[in-house]
Amino acid sequence: MSEIRYSVFTKPWQTQSLEWLGEMVAGLGFDGIELPVRPGYQVPPEGVAEELPKAARTLERYGVSIYSVAGPTDEATIAACGAAGVPIIRTMARIAPEEGYLQAEDRFRREYDALLPALERHGVTIGVQNHCDRFVPNALGLRRLLKGYDPKQVAAVWDAAHEALEGSAPDLALDLVWPMLCMVNLKNAIRRRVNGPEAEVAKYRVYWTSGRQGYASWPTVADELRRRGYQGILCLTAEYSDEEAVDRLIAEDMLFARSLFER
Repeated sequence: MSEIRYSVFTKPWQTQSLEWLGEMVAGLGFDGIELPVRPGYQVPPEGVAEELPKAARTLERYGVSIYSVAGPTDEATIAACGAAGVPIIRTMARIAPEEGYLQAEDRFRREYDALLPALERHGVTIGVQNHCDRFVPNALGLRRLLKGYDPKQVAAVWDAAHEALEGSAPDLALDLVWPMLCMVNLKNAIRRRVNGPEAEVAKYRVYWTSGRQGYASWPTVADELRRRGYQGILCLTAEYSDEEAVDRLIAEDMLFARSLFER
């Protein structure tokens, strides 16, 4: 599918130079990246105004765009994204330990409302991603949270793996978020038991695996996106519990994703 723009989250390569990232990403066939704006990464939050536009220019030399950043949703980051031509700041809706779900939802909407003038002024979108556990977890939650917002300013980043961990079918999930969708995340996961059968209470932990192996059916996701004519960013998040195998697994997953969307 030619209108898909392939992106990769560069979190695993925290210590590498931007030049190294540009060459590596282009070599794997990605069109762009999601860049962390976090302490210790290539662009730290305190230097975002100068460093993000500089990073964009560096990566352009390799034919690589910054399609999104994972970082703060403050005015400084919004302005820097606008100056650098980065369209999306990806965030998640984390529910604090002392909050109830509805209380947190009200807080999120107040935060988004306060940022609307800056988002409109700089032409940037906040993309809110679903995430399992103490977050807004699924497409249904995103639809309720983001209802009424202009998707040019506050939109949904739908994550197939987190949706699958919550037990939802991808076709139904995409039906819910389609009008507000700005990006799709592809990764995969299972839950593995971390204690023995003799334990009084079973405990499980999420294990991040390759695209072919987890609960989320990438072929089903691809079929649904192709059926709907999706023409946007597809971000492979390069999240694997086997951290030593990241370089091999992301290369394999990129080939797998292309085979699904371009058949």
